[in-house]
Amino acid sequence: MDENKLIITIILSVTILVIGGIYVADRIGVFPSDGQVSSKSLESLVNNPVPQFLLKDKNGTEYSSENLKGKKVVLFFNEGIMCYPGCWNQVASLGTDGRFQSPDIAALSVVIDSPDDWQKAIKEMPELAKATLVFDRDKSVSKKFNMLTAPSSMHSGSMPGHTYILVDKEGIVRYVYDDPNMGINNDLLFSELEKMK
Repeated sequence: MDENKLIITIILSVTILVIGGIYVADRIGVFPSDGQVSSKSLESLVNNPVPQFLLKDKNGTEYSSENLKGKKVVLFFNEGIMCYPGCWNQVASLGTDGRFQSPDIAALSVVIDSPDDWQKAIKEMPELAKATLVFDRDKSVSKKFNMLTAPSSMHSGSMPGHTYILVDKEGIVRYVYDDPNMGINNDLLFSELEKMK
């Protein structure tokens, strides 16, 4: 094989690999399916009424945009059960940090898993039992809040990442924080809650 044919073969092979890689990445959801710049869609929530939502905990207790008015609300959208230890640690920390147990604060961890999955997780990490987990099984609330394409999502288009929405007592979104590092952000969250009336 002469040198020109070898170069053409290499170029064709690389091109096929790149196109194949892009196709596979698109099929498994690496790229956002809606093509939106998700950080802008998150920023657009701030200073606007919180999108209407209704979520339930494992006991069927309802938490909604309406019945939470009068409280400062933390909505922590996360990858849930598969996000160990990052999301588990933040969920547990919101449930055990006394600053978030005030009667005028509701800290809700929004997950797309089933309550049964979380019962198994609680056996492994009992501190999770103190958290208020609410279930978005059909992902309708996550979609409404643009959480499935947040920059922190490692499964863009199909799962939330690690994002906080803070809502004031009148039901207005006052702060949004998307954390691709998936840390425990209680100090930051509480300092933002303190700024609200």
